[in-house]
Amino acid sequence: MTHPFEIELETTLPASPEQVWEAIATGPGIDSWFMGRNDVEPREGGIAGMDTGGHREEAVITAYEPGRRLATRTATADDGRFMAFEYLIEGRDQGSTVLRVVHSGLLGDDWEDEFDALRRGWPFHLHTLGEYLAHFPGRTGVPVFAVAMPGGRPAHEVRAALARALSLPAPVAAGTRVRAEPAGLAPVDGEVVWADDERFAVRTGDAILTFHHGAAGPVLMFHHLFGPDTRGAEAAWQQWLNRLLA
Repeated sequence: MTHPFEIELETTLPASPEQVWEAIATGPGIDSWFMGRNDVEPREGGIAGMDTGGHREEAVITAYEPGRRLATRTATADDGRFMAFEYLIEGRDQGSTVLRVVHSGLLGDDWEDEFDALRRGWPFHLHTLGEYLAHFPGRTGVPVFAVAMPGGRPAHEVRAALARALSLPAPVAAGTRVRAEPAGLAPVDGEVVWADDERFAVRTGDAILTFHHGAAGPVLMFHHLFGPDTRGAEAAWQQWLNRLLA
C-alpha cells in the first residue's frame, strides 16, 4: 500500500541565483554537495541521473526555468511509488538567495521509516549546499562514496570508532577542530560543521567529508573533494573504512 508524503524546506544561501542554479541544476554542481555522481540534460523533458555505488536512479525534468525553477519526477513503479522534486529560487538583497525545496510522492509499505530518513536528511543536505556555496565558490567537487557493513557493531560503537580515527573527542559536536592523519590518507585539518545522531561532517580547506552511521544498515561516506589531486581518493577512503570496521 502506498502513502503520499510531502517535505517542504526553505533556506537562505550566501550566493547569487545564478550560482545556486549551477549548484542544483548541473551535474558538476550537484556532485559538489549532494550524493553520488550526477548528470543533467538541461531541458524540460530531459533526464537527471544519479549514480551511487553502482546503482543509478533517473528522473524526468518536468520544469526547467534557468535561475528560477527546476522540477523532476521519477517513473512510477509497479506498486505506484514515485518521487518528485521541485526547487524554487528567489534572489534577495546583498547577493543572497532563498531556495525552497519541495520533495513529494508516494512511498511503499515501509513509508514511516523512509519518510523519517528523508525528513532528517534534507536539512543536512541543504546545510552542505550552504557550506559549498560559502566556502568553495566557483569550484566543483569530486564526489567520493564508500560503504562498509558495521560487522554487528551498534551505531554508537561505530560512531566512536570513526571519531577516534579522526582524533575527535566524544561526543562529536559542531565547531570542534579536527586535526588527524588517517592511515593511508592525506592529513585532515578542519572543523566539524554538522553533527547529529546519524552523521557528522567535517569541512577542510579542500573538502567536505561526511560520515553516516544509521541505527541499522551500512556505514556510508559521502565526500566532496575540491583539491588539485583527487586521483585514487575513493579507493583510499574505501580501504580506510574497510580497515576501520574489520
